[in-house]
Amino acid sequence: MNWTRSKIIWIAAAIIVVNGFFPAVWILLTSFKTETELLQVPITYLPQAATLDNYIAAFTAQPILRFMWNSVVVAGLSTALCVLVSALAAYALTRLKLPHRNLIMSLLLAVAMFPLISLMVPLFKLMRELGLLNTYLALILPYTVLSMPICTLVMASFFQDIPSDLEAAAMIDGCSRVGALFKIVVPLSAPGVFTAAILAFVNAWDEFLLALTMMNRVNMRTLSVGITLYQGEFAFPWPLISAALIVAIVPICILIAVFQERVVGGLTAGGVKG
Repeated sequence: MNWTRSKIIWIAAAIIVVNGFFPAVWILLTSFKTETELLQVPITYLPQAATLDNYIAAFTAQPILRFMWNSVVVAGLSTALCVLVSALAAYALTRLKLPHRNLIMSLLLAVAMFPLISLMVPLFKLMRELGLLNTYLALILPYTVLSMPICTLVMASFFQDIPSDLEAAAMIDGCSRVGALFKIVVPLSAPGVFTAAILAFVNAWDEFLLALTMMNRVNMRTLSVGITLYQGEFAFPWPLISAALIVAIVPICILIAVFQERVVGGLTAGGVKG
């Protein structure tokens, strides 16, 4: 019975891994193929004559470095702002005697589940009235607000396990409450803060709908939207698009690899807290 259960678990894990990695591997292999090889029958999984022409074209056909810079600026600044505001909100929820605290937490969770499409029209009208269309703020502000609920909940689950005596001792020594938050609570909750930051960054980096709506100038488009410019009116150069997708994926892979231990530690620790 135990052997059968173990076998089922391994099979389920293998299915999940294959389902997660196969599309990425297929895109990587496609990026080294020519258009002719991609369309030939029967299908070849490995490139017969691997070429880097698609990557060269990815950097010359469109200003992909500009798209990447826009994504770095938008994702980086929105993540920093989101972590700052979420840390203050999480601290208030876990330390201050707020009325209806559980209701506030429930509302945060409900807001995090709102579909983005339902917010598109009011967000677009707001940014247009503020004159922020085709500016970084048109994406930084919405991304910050959209990621705040989940980041606040993640950090609150860590803050509530930090003994309040540590902050009291710091304030006795002359530290302000905000200073105690950023000098005592945040460093001790580093895994949770890193987890929240990674979630906010990846959400901003991958987001497409808002970036497409708020930015109609080519030089202001983010990477996720800029990749769509590689397709023609009647043609879809999949090897070229695959190369551009790999360029877009690499920064996220590097980020996850660098902070893997902190992110995994934050997720697993958050799963057993509370």
